Amino acid sequence: MSQPCDVVVLLSGTGSNLQALIDSTATGDSPVRISAVISNRADAYGLQRARDAGIATRTLDHKAFEGREAFDAALVELIDTFNPKLVVLAGFMRILSAGFVRHYQGRLLNIHPSLLPKYKGLHTHQRALDAGDREHGCSVHFVTEELDGGPLVVQAVIPVELHDSAQSLAHRVHAQEHRIYPMAVRWFAQGRLSLGEQGAMLDGQLLAASGHLIRN
Repeated sequence: MSQPCDVVVLLSGTGSNLQALIDSTATGDSPVRISAVISNRADAYGLQRARDAGIATRTLDHKAFEGREAFDAALVELIDTFNPKLVVLAGFMRILSAGFVRHYQGRLLNIHPSLLPKYKGLHTHQRALDAGDREHGCSVHFVTEELDGGPLVVQAVIPVELHDSAQSLAHRVHAQEHRIYPMAVRWFAQGRLSLGEQGAMLDGQLLAASGHLIRN
């Protein structure tokens, strides 16, 4: 097997998407190697998930820095000590500076709990219910300077059911996140996924504006 793709994961919370990535790399033939997990919160449970899997962990407290740019510069320095080919945002609750995003252009992925471009930001499940949407889901995208606005890679679509609450919808969307994020990371590690001038490319073909759609 060729050299695995080293990945650094950034998170702030429980790390359920990290766990899905860890589980997906448990097979011996995975092209993905998670080399480190970094959090801005020392109490993030995702760090324990990483330690349990034998993955290096680091904490960088944003409150110790004078502003976003200073923190992001230190974060870049820390990430680059692991020399990753890909940086994965897995519930990293920080708005990243333009300099950070440019530094990792084309090798920075995020997952968002809505069918982008709908419902950028927070409270996506309640917003979908309030709008009377018949479909909801989640999106993996390359990160650009526009918040939740980078080229889409893959979206998982689920029906909104009659008696759904924000909690029940979130539960079903999370299951899809845990399915499509490892898929997108594997595509990148295999050299199948890249960011071209026009948008996300899969197997040399420009993906549609909505990315690769998976309906459930």
